Formats: sequence, C-alpha cells, structure tokens
Amino acid sequence: MSRKPSPTPTKTKSELDASSTSSSGIAGFFGFDRLETNFRTEVLAGVTTFVTMAYILAVNPDILSNAIFLQESGDLFGELVFATAISAAIATLIMGLYAKYPFALAPGMGINAYFAFSVVLGLGIDWRVALAAVFIEGLIFIVMSLSKIRSRIVAAIPDCLKHATASGIGLFIAYIALTSNSGIIVTSETTTTTLGNIAAPNTLMAIAGILITAAFVARRVKGALLIGIFATALLGWILGVAPWPQGIVGFPSFPVNIAGQAFVGLSQVFQNNIWNLLAVIFVFLFVDTFDTVGTLTGVGVKAGFVDEQGELPHAEKAFMADAVGTTAGAALGTSTVATYIESAAGVSEGGRSGLTAVVAAILFALAIFFTPLLSAIPPFATAPVLLIVGVLMAGSITEINWNDPAESIPSFLTILFIPLSFSIAEGLAVGFISYPLLKTFQGKAHETDFAVWILAAIFLLRFVFLALEIGA
Repeated sequence: MSRKPSPTPTKTKSELDASSTSSSGIAGFFGFDRLETNFRTEVLAGVTTFVTMAYILAVNPDILSNAIFLQESGDLFGELVFATAISAAIATLIMGLYAKYPFALAPGMGINAYFAFSVVLGLGIDWRVALAAVFIEGLIFIVMSLSKIRSRIVAAIPDCLKHATASGIGLFIAYIALTSNSGIIVTSETTTTTLGNIAAPNTLMAIAGILITAAFVARRVKGALLIGIFATALLGWILGVAPWPQGIVGFPSFPVNIAGQAFVGLSQVFQNNIWNLLAVIFVFLFVDTFDTVGTLTGVGVKAGFVDEQGELPHAEKAFMADAVGTTAGAALGTSTVATYIESAAGVSEGGRSGLTAVVAAILFALAIFFTPLLSAIPPFATAPVLLIVGVLMAGSITEINWNDPAESIPSFLTILFIPLSFSIAEGLAVGFISYPLLKTFQGKAHETDFAVWILAAIFLLRFVFLALEIGA
C-alpha cells in the first residue's frame, strides 16, 4: 500500500476556485486533485526550488572555466552560463512533463569539479573528449533507464560505498573551495599545503563570504546559497576587490564555441588512453546514478511518493529525465546533469506535481538573459557555496557502519583518497578493490554481489596498466 502524499497547507475556497477555474486543463494533466494541491501552490514551489539552486548558474561556469579557459583563448563564461541554464531547463522540463515529479535538475556539483580538475587538468584529457565521455554516459543512461539495468546496479553496490562516495565528493569540492577559489589553503614545499595569506583581499572576501553564507544557512533562509553568492560579490564590488558588472540584463551568449564539441571529441576518443577514458565514463555513471537515486529517494520520501518497499513509482521516467538532460548538456557543452536535493525546498512549500518542475525549468531558461550579472561574480564569491555544499554532502558519513571493519576501512579509504588524489575515480577504485577483499577475509565473500567483484577487477586492471605505462 502506497504512502499517502503529505497534504499541502489548507487553502481558502476562493483560492481553490480561482486556481481550478484558471488552470483546469493543467490541474487535470498534473493530477492536482489526487495530489491535493493547486496551481498557486505549485507555482510558488517551482519558484522556491529555482531560487534555492540558481547558484549553479554562477558556480558551474566558474568550475568548468578552470578546464576550458586553460585550453582555449577568449572568455567563454557566458556560453557556459547558457549551456548550464538550458541543460537544466531541458532536463527539468522532462521531469515535470514526462515523469510528473516536482524535482529539478542541473549540472551536478562534485561531478563538475571532477570533470574540470581531475579529467581535464589532472589526466590531461582534452575538454572536448571529456564532453564526449559525458555524452557517451548519457546514451548509456538512456539505455539503462529503458531496460531498468540502472536500478539493478544501484542495488548491487554496497550502501557504505555509496555514502562514502558522497562524503568524499563533499570533501573534494570543499578542498577546491579552500584552494583554487579562495587561496585560504595554498601549496607549500615544506608541508605540501599550508594556510594562505589571509590578509590578501580575495582571501579575506572568501572568508567573509563563508561567514555570510553560513549565517544564512544557519538561519534556514530560503535561497541561502544564492543570497550568499551575491552578498559576497556585492561586498567585493563595493570594496573594489572585483570590478562591478558591466550590466544586469543582456542578450544571451549562444555557446558557439562549446556546443557540439562533444561530437568533435568523439572522433578523438581512441587517441587517448582507453583505460583512463573507461574509468572516467564509469565515474560519471556511478556518481550520477547514486546522486540521482539518493535525491529521488530522499525527496520522494519527504513528498510521500516512496512506497513501503522503499521504491519510487515510475522511477525509470525520472531516470530518463537526467539521462536525456546529461546527453543534451554534453551536446551544449556542460558536464553531467543530475537531480538536485534542493528540490526538497519546493516540496516543503507544498509542491507535489510536475508543474513545480515546469515552473523551475521556465525560470532556468529565462536566466540566460542575466549573463552580464553572473559573469561578474568573482571566484571568491562562489567558494563559500562550494564549502557549504561540501558540508551537506559530507553528512552521508553518518550512514556508514563504523563498527564493521569490512565496511569502515573501504569507506574511509574512499573518503580519504578522493580529495587527496584529487580524483573521484581513484577513491572509488580503492574502495571497490578493498571492499570485496575485506569481506572475503571476514569469511563473508557470499555477501558481496558479483557485480562488485567485476567492478573491482576492472579497477585493478586499470591500476596494472597505469603502472605498466609509468614503468615503460
């Protein structure tokens, strides 16, 4: 028996009459009566969801710029804003109209950092080839969503490694916030890393931004992350640490230099180390799968959609939204698209139908006209958001069974290796190889799914080939 969706706040008769009169067709399509909601509630929920995750419009271009700016001449920030906003709009619109769930999607945090810092800058893979890997991942996701293989893989992966991956990614993006985006932590020949010059203007602004953003989050202000970005940027503009915006509204910058480059990358795939690329594609698949599954489950429970078996009805339709969104996003020039936990904000406001997602999608599409404002936001203003998101993701660490060495050791190694190796792939590899081995040492090899052994073997082979390449 399915759990009944949580009722929305009671509306007056005039409000219900007005909403049903003006939107009877919409109400029927989205099932307002069954979900006990109305047009006004859904619109407000959609606006709330957009505001809480609109920070991605500044943060994602900033992160991806680290990879593309170093390989291309010219300012592509505006094009990345376009790619971010439109990929989010496409995926969220599919979620609303096809899956009919109040969940919003956008290029995922954490995986965008992996794309920029680990794949492009770390492995030296051309950003076009990296986009091709995202595009391939999207196509694989579409097939997996149609065949329900995705659900099978999710069930096979140990829960401790899922939580460890989320926690490790949280530390990873927080580390990026403290180093690349703020200068709070810098390199040192003596101690490897050390505290930076906190008297430097950009570093001072980042520290102030962390305090400002944390205060909004602590007060549970709606849109705290977005407000924190603009408050920090405004402080930097006023103090002259960063130049003022050249404008607020302007014509969008169509991504002529990045759109379609994934197809160029496809022609160059076999010119790269195939083992590195396979590992990259797997990480994209793994992180996006569990990011989306975790969000759908968590927000689904809050909305009352998840049944007593812990399953989300028509989950394959929700999976299809992020699969198509990822494919479209790669074609436009951005990293993997995923479902956002910030969707819970709209659900908390009473959003229960796909109209919530449709409203958020429309607002994402309109956001491309605010590129002049977004492009003026300095890196020190996005550092606080990365840090806070890292805190939220690291919360998954409490779900790990620390009393079982066969779970705690692989989990700890995964969490530790992701930020220290500056690579989600390396952290996953260590976790997947050590988990089945420790279970075997415990005499519990039968508790390990065969799929985990296969993944462990793949990662082990990758290490062997990397060692042979270095030795050669």
